[in-house]
Amino acid sequence: MTTTGRRLVVEADGGSRGNPGPAGYGALVKDALTGEVLAETAEAIGLATNNVAEYRGLIAGLEAAAALEPSARVEVRMDSKLVVEQMSGRWKIKHPDMRPLAERARVTASTLGSVTYEWIPRARNAHADRLANEAMDAAARGEEWQLTEEKPPAPTWSSATTSPTRTLLLRHGETPLSIEKRFAGTGDIPLTERGLAQARAAARAITGIDAIVSSPLARCRATAAEVAEATGLDVRVEDGFRETDFGAWEGLTFREASERDPEALSAWLADPSAAPPGGESFATAARRVRTALDKLKVRYRHQRVLVVSHVTPIKILVADALGAPLPSLYRMHLDTASLTRIDWYDDGPASLRAFNDTHHLDEPVR
Repeated sequence: MTTTGRRLVVEADGGSRGNPGPAGYGALVKDALTGEVLAETAEAIGLATNNVAEYRGLIAGLEAAAALEPSARVEVRMDSKLVVEQMSGRWKIKHPDMRPLAERARVTASTLGSVTYEWIPRARNAHADRLANEAMDAAARGEEWQLTEEKPPAPTWSSATTSPTRTLLLRHGETPLSIEKRFAGTGDIPLTERGLAQARAAARAITGIDAIVSSPLARCRATAAEVAEATGLDVRVEDGFRETDFGAWEGLTFREASERDPEALSAWLADPSAAPPGGESFATAARRVRTALDKLKVRYRHQRVLVVSHVTPIKILVADALGAPLPSLYRMHLDTASLTRIDWYDDGPASLRAFNDTHHLDEPVR
């Protein structure tokens, strides 16, 4: 399934007054770009544990998102570390009561364009928590929770007042394949002398960063090393920011790929879920890039992070920031050693502040 749908945020919570005890859940769906609340749901579920209530909240939120737009790209935000880690596949599900709930959540998630999970502090999940408590309070009065018409004001661009997590995205320097405009995917291609000089020029232009994160591929690590030497920061490698695997097209020009696999190339240009022979689709690459971004936003929340990466991951992040579909990647151009800046806000919106900036390369390359 492609992941070109609308970007939605699901916030979900559950609680039990006694653990186990009278329990309930709350969930809401927001537009990721504007912050507008699109749906709210809550329900008392009788005697249950906190974990069961939290899973029920997740399921209700995913179902509400699927009802709004089945092709949506959904970011789930919860203050339950257990649910987030289990649904992300990092923790095993040992309790028998959790397994059918987790499976139901996975089945619902599979009907959507994509789903990622992010842990957030309880204070940032207040809306869903309020809905869960409203449902439990209503049950205690012998009533059912009902949606009221009154909603909190929807955030707008001007209300994005939290400090953003700032990403400065640096494409690696020139390589032998970039000179000839050949497909350069997961191969470990070195920088040229000019590419190394470009990396040094970028390093001189970059100031005020708190961390450096790099793709594991050699051309990015060599570029990141120049910035690390200039700033004194360590480089953290994140596999999710590696380039797309172009499979059989690795090292070929566009024309050569067209002559070898004309039908496959036409499909690849038309559908982000189509992959080069033996390679990776843009849709698949987008899922891991988004996961890498989610990890970055948790680890470096409200910091300024340099991400040294490649054409495709940077374009994916730009498309997501703008709410643009994946085919927009074909309409963007990124120079080697260019800088792109995106600010990511906790309350949903993202802001593209600069794109393909090469002013630091205007000086003669040494």
